[in-house]
Amino acid sequence: MSNQTTVGEGTEARTIADKTVSRRRFFYFMGWGFIGIFLITILGSVIRFFFPRILYEPPTRYKVGHLFEYTLGVSGKFKKQFRIWVVREVDKLYVIEAKCTHLGCTPNWLAAEGKFKCPCHGSGFTPDGINIEGPAPRPLERFKVELTEDGEIVVDESSRFRGERGEWSKPGAFIPV
Repeated sequence: MSNQTTVGEGTEARTIADKTVSRRRFFYFMGWGFIGIFLITILGSVIRFFFPRILYEPPTRYKVGHLFEYTLGVSGKFKKQFRIWVVREVDKLYVIEAKCTHLGCTPNWLAAEGKFKCPCHGSGFTPDGINIEGPAPRPLERFKVELTEDGEIVVDESSRFRGERGEWSKPGAFIPV
Protein backbone atom coordinates (compact mmCIF):
# COMPACT_ATOMS: atom_id res chain seq x y z
CA MET A 1 0.00 0.00 0.00
CA SER A 2 1.09 3.45 -0.67
CA ASN A 3 1.11 6.46 1.61
CA GLN A 4 -1.26 8.28 -0.68
CA THR A 5 -4.88 8.37 0.36
CA THR A 6 -7.83 8.64 -1.87
CA VAL A 7 -10.39 11.42 -1.65
CA GLY A 8 -12.95 9.12 -0.04
CA GLU A 9 -10.56 7.91 2.60
CA GLY A 10 -9.43 11.46 3.45
CA THR A 11 -12.90 12.84 4.17
CA GLU A 12 -13.70 9.82 6.27
CA ALA A 13 -10.48 10.29 8.22
CA ARG A 14 -11.24 13.99 8.62
CA THR A 15 -14.72 13.40 10.07
CA ILE A 16 -13.37 10.88 12.57
CA ALA A 17 -10.70 13.39 13.62
CA ASP A 18 -13.35 16.11 13.99
CA LYS A 19 -15.38 13.88 16.34
CA THR A 20 -12.48 13.23 18.70
CA VAL A 21 -11.83 15.93 21.23
CA SER A 22 -8.35 17.29 21.41
CA ARG A 23 -6.84 18.44 24.66
CA ARG A 24 -6.94 22.05 23.50
CA ARG A 25 -10.63 21.82 22.63
CA PHE A 26 -11.44 20.13 26.00
CA PHE A 27 -9.80 22.93 28.01
CA TYR A 28 -11.47 25.54 25.80
CA PHE A 29 -14.97 24.20 26.66
CA MET A 30 -14.00 23.61 30.26
CA GLY A 31 -12.89 27.25 30.63
CA TRP A 32 -16.11 28.57 29.11
CA GLY A 33 -18.06 26.20 31.35
CA PHE A 34 -16.44 27.66 34.48
CA ILE A 35 -17.06 31.18 33.27
CA GLY A 36 -20.72 30.30 32.62
CA ILE A 37 -21.14 28.77 36.09
CA PHE A 38 -19.50 31.85 37.65
CA LEU A 39 -21.82 34.25 35.79
CA ILE A 40 -24.91 32.21 36.70
CA THR A 41 -23.83 32.24 40.37
CA ILE A 42 -23.37 36.03 40.32
CA LEU A 43 -26.73 36.53 38.59
CA GLY A 44 -28.45 34.23 41.11
CA SER A 45 -26.90 36.15 44.00
CA VAL A 46 -28.07 39.48 42.61
CA ILE A 47 -31.61 38.17 42.11
CA ARG A 48 -31.63 36.63 45.64
CA PHE A 49 -30.64 40.01 47.09
CA PHE A 50 -34.03 41.45 46.16
CA PHE A 51 -36.00 38.84 48.12
CA PRO A 52 -35.86 39.43 51.91
CA ARG A 53 -35.10 36.70 54.36
CA ILE A 54 -38.06 36.31 56.68
CA LEU A 55 -37.84 35.24 60.29
CA TYR A 56 -41.10 33.93 61.67
CA GLU A 57 -41.34 34.53 65.41
CA PRO A 58 -44.10 33.57 67.80
CA PRO A 59 -46.63 36.31 68.60
CA THR A 60 -45.94 38.66 71.50
CA ARG A 61 -49.65 39.03 72.32
CA TYR A 62 -51.82 36.00 72.93
CA LYS A 63 -54.85 34.86 74.91
CA VAL A 64 -54.55 32.33 77.74
CA GLY A 65 -58.18 31.81 78.72
CA HIS A 66 -60.69 33.28 81.16
CA LEU A 67 -60.31 34.17 84.84
CA PHE A 68 -62.65 31.40 85.98
CA GLU A 69 -60.33 28.77 84.43
CA TYR A 70 -57.59 29.50 86.96
CA THR A 71 -57.80 28.39 90.58
CA LEU A 72 -55.52 29.62 93.36
CA GLY A 73 -51.90 28.71 92.73
CA VAL A 74 -49.54 28.29 89.79
CA SER A 75 -50.68 27.03 86.39
CA GLY A 76 -48.04 25.56 84.09
CA LYS A 77 -50.52 25.09 81.24
CA PHE A 78 -48.54 27.35 78.88
CA LYS A 79 -45.02 26.54 80.09
CA LYS A 80 -44.00 24.68 76.92
CA GLN A 81 -45.97 26.74 74.42
CA PHE A 82 -45.20 30.29 75.59
CA ARG A 83 -42.72 29.71 78.45
CA ILE A 84 -44.94 31.36 81.07
CA TRP A 85 -46.73 30.54 84.31
CA VAL A 86 -50.09 32.01 85.18
CA VAL A 87 -50.29 32.65 88.93
CA ARG A 88 -53.55 33.38 90.69
CA GLU A 89 -53.62 34.69 94.21
CA VAL A 90 -56.66 35.61 96.30
CA ASP A 91 -56.72 39.22 95.10
CA LYS A 92 -54.82 39.20 91.76
CA LEU A 93 -53.64 37.24 88.72
CA TYR A 94 -50.28 37.76 87.01
CA VAL A 95 -48.05 36.08 84.45
CA ILE A 96 -44.42 35.17 85.17
CA GLU A 97 -41.85 34.45 82.49
CA ALA A 98 -40.47 30.92 82.95
CA LYS A 99 -36.86 31.99 82.49
CA CYS A 100 -34.29 32.01 85.27
CA THR A 101 -32.59 35.36 85.73
CA HIS A 102 -29.23 33.66 86.26
CA LEU A 103 -28.55 32.01 82.88
CA GLY A 104 -31.96 31.65 81.26
CA CYS A 105 -32.86 28.03 82.07
CA THR A 106 -36.51 27.11 82.56
CA PRO A 107 -37.26 26.56 86.26
CA ASN A 108 -39.77 23.93 87.36
CA TRP A 109 -42.71 24.49 89.68
CA LEU A 110 -42.40 22.27 92.73
CA ALA A 111 -45.87 22.27 94.25
CA ALA A 112 -44.80 20.17 97.27
CA GLU A 113 -42.18 22.75 98.22
CA GLY A 114 -44.21 25.75 97.03
CA LYS A 115 -41.45 27.27 94.90
CA PHE A 116 -39.88 27.45 91.46
CA LYS A 117 -36.57 25.62 91.26
CA CYS A 118 -34.06 26.05 88.42
CA PRO A 119 -32.54 22.69 87.40
CA CYS A 120 -29.34 24.24 86.01
CA HIS A 121 -27.76 25.90 89.05
CA GLY A 122 -30.30 25.55 91.84
CA SER A 123 -31.85 29.01 91.99
CA GLY A 124 -35.12 29.07 93.90
CA PHE A 125 -38.02 31.50 93.58
CA THR A 126 -41.20 32.05 95.59
CA PRO A 127 -44.57 31.70 93.81
CA ASP A 128 -44.61 35.43 93.14
CA GLY A 129 -41.13 35.26 91.53
CA ILE A 130 -38.80 36.57 94.26
CA ASN A 131 -35.38 34.90 94.30
CA ILE A 132 -34.74 33.16 97.63
CA GLU A 133 -31.79 30.86 96.93
CA GLY A 134 -29.04 30.16 94.47
CA PRO A 135 -27.07 32.35 92.11
CA ALA A 136 -30.05 34.16 90.49
CA PRO A 137 -29.27 37.89 90.85
CA ARG A 138 -32.86 39.17 90.71
CA PRO A 139 -36.52 38.08 90.75
CA LEU A 140 -38.32 36.56 87.78
CA GLU A 141 -39.89 38.98 85.31
CA ARG A 142 -43.60 39.45 84.76
CA PHE A 143 -45.42 40.18 81.51
CA LYS A 144 -48.18 42.69 80.95
CA VAL A 145 -51.59 41.11 81.43
CA GLU A 146 -55.04 42.55 80.73
CA LEU A 147 -58.66 41.51 80.27
CA THR A 148 -60.54 41.84 77.00
CA GLU A 149 -64.17 42.96 76.83
CA ASP A 150 -65.36 39.36 76.72
CA GLY A 151 -63.31 38.45 79.82
CA GLU A 152 -60.34 36.69 78.24
CA ILE A 153 -56.84 37.16 79.62
CA VAL A 154 -54.37 38.66 77.13
CA VAL A 155 -50.62 38.43 77.75
CA ASP A 156 -48.31 40.99 76.13
CA GLU A 157 -44.66 39.91 76.17
CA SER A 158 -43.48 43.24 74.77
CA SER A 159 -44.06 44.86 78.19
CA ARG A 160 -42.05 43.47 81.10
CA PHE A 161 -42.21 44.32 84.76
CA ARG A 162 -39.19 43.81 87.01
CA GLY A 163 -39.59 43.32 90.75
CA GLU A 164 -36.30 44.87 91.83
CA ARG A 165 -37.38 48.14 90.21
CA GLY A 166 -40.72 48.14 92.03
CA GLU A 167 -42.69 47.68 88.80
CA TRP A 168 -44.88 44.80 90.01
CA SER A 169 -47.40 47.22 91.50
CA LYS A 170 -47.82 49.19 88.25
CA PRO A 171 -51.02 48.89 86.19
CA GLY A 172 -50.72 46.02 83.71
CA ALA A 173 -48.41 43.92 85.89
CA PHE A 174 -51.44 42.09 87.31
CA ILE A 175 -55.19 41.79 87.03
CA PRO A 176 -57.13 42.54 90.25
CA VAL A 177 -59.60 39.77 90.99
